[in-house]
Amino acid sequence: MTKLSVNINKIAVIRNSRGGNLPDVILAARNIERFGADGITVHPRPDGRHIRYDDVRNLKRVLTTEFNIEGNPIPSFIDLVTEVVPTQVTLVPDAADAITSNAGWDTLAHREFLSEVTRRFHRHGIRVSIFVDPLPAMVAGARACGADRVELYTEGYASRYAQHPEASVAPYVAAAEEARRQGLGLNAGHDLSLENLRYYISRIPWTDEVSIGHALICDALYYGLENTVQLYRRELKTVQE
Repeated sequence: MTKLSVNINKIAVIRNSRGGNLPDVILAARNIERFGADGITVHPRPDGRHIRYDDVRNLKRVLTTEFNIEGNPIPSFIDLVTEVVPTQVTLVPDAADAITSNAGWDTLAHREFLSEVTRRFHRHGIRVSIFVDPLPAMVAGARACGADRVELYTEGYASRYAQHPEASVAPYVAAAEEARRQGLGLNAGHDLSLENLRYYISRIPWTDEVSIGHALICDALYYGLENTVQLYRRELKTVQE
């Protein structure tokens, strides 16, 4: 079954808005694991506006499921990841002032850089996923860089799903089929939600992992965190039983 990795950045945003340690990011992550998530995702940025580098170090000490660290592979990020050694690193081309991820890598133009970064992480036994737009050429380019997986940037799917579900998912199916041809693992993330997740997975059931943060944490305000994790797992399980 497709694994659910929960991005906990938004929990850190709430904590940082007041200072102190409420809510407790580490406790939340451990509870999310206990509630049934298959992994925890974090996306530390240099300005520390949500997950901080020390959070990443502290999480590594206590997590028992897969740990996925996302981010732009600037020197400080590379140093952090090679220090912590998570299960997976997801390379995302974020500008320093980006509110959130808004594009995938051009894996052709940046092949030399991405290849070197990938080799460095592989030397530490870390699985490497490259964040790409749903374009077969970018998927093939990620394979040429030595990546183990790609993560398809699903904002485009999510924004059009309600009006045009079939058209919205079509480029993702094509990109996912290319990933399968290339022998790449397949992840997906950004704006997936209870409303659109089941349809996406029904069309691309060989997706290895979805990384979901914003929508899941928002839903937890209404349904409770434990129930929300189970609701998302149910969407994945219902499709793949």
